[in-house]
Amino acid sequence: MLPIVHHPDYDAASVGDDHRFPMRKYSLVAEILRDRGYDLEAPIHASQAALERAHDPSYVHGVLTSALDRKTARRVGFEMTPAIAARTRASVGGTELAARRALEAGAAVNLAGGSHHADDQGGAGFCVFNDVAVAALSLLDEARVQRIAVIDLDVHHGDGTALIFANDPRVFTASLHCEENWPRTKPPSDLDVGLPRETEDDAYLAAAQKLVRETLAAARPDLVFYNAGVDPHIDDRLGLLSLSDHGLKARDRLVANACAASGVPVVGVLGGGYSKDARAVALRHTYLVDALQEIV
Repeated sequence: MLPIVHHPDYDAASVGDDHRFPMRKYSLVAEILRDRGYDLEAPIHASQAALERAHDPSYVHGVLTSALDRKTARRVGFEMTPAIAARTRASVGGTELAARRALEAGAAVNLAGGSHHADDQGGAGFCVFNDVAVAALSLLDEARVQRIAVIDLDVHHGDGTALIFANDPRVFTASLHCEENWPRTKPPSDLDVGLPRETEDDAYLAAAQKLVRETLAAARPDLVFYNAGVDPHIDDRLGLLSLSDHGLKARDRLVANACAASGVPVVGVLGGGYSKDARAVALRHTYLVDALQEIV
């Protein structure tokens, strides 16, 4: 079966459903998948050395010791506590492990991750460490791969990832997002497509298909990281786009099938999804698992 990575610490920070970041979705999606018969593999927490591959060491130290200044913590969106540090280290470790499993099996999923607003200097937008960047740099440093593509279909621009890899030709970054949405400043990825507010299924899927095709052709990657944020959904509180459940399912199948047709392993990360109904968000995240299960 599809390798799936999950750690109890993903939901360890006691953030309630009234928070804009519905952390309970991580335990709920794991529960749903266990009920469907999946076995979940637990990662180890990312090491400080691994985190420093993508982030300034003083920022990493501040997070791990709960010593970030108030302004920096406010930009991230969480009070820096030991539970938040454990959660984000587990999430990064999960993406690292899922990437290794994808190289073995052709596809894998981390039931967290996609923290694409964290750049080399610090975090932002509920993103403490950039898990995809850390995992990508770990694999590149170990010579497990030579070229990587990041296909980011979260509704928000992947600004942190773009900044981290701006001068690294080994990593091709692509972002399909709502142009009017946060962040207001969008540093250039290698390929950016900004969609207008309230874009619906057909127009979105046509743009996604073009972006995926161009990314795979330009990057010729040995591995794809796919940020499958479900916040383009019409009911998302922070999205501004208008995808249906059918549209999200079709999007995830599109990415999975394109990678499989190109013979490129793909590791999925959950990305964003913001609703007071945490179970509804968790169910939308299972569409990624369904799509990747079909190609292993």
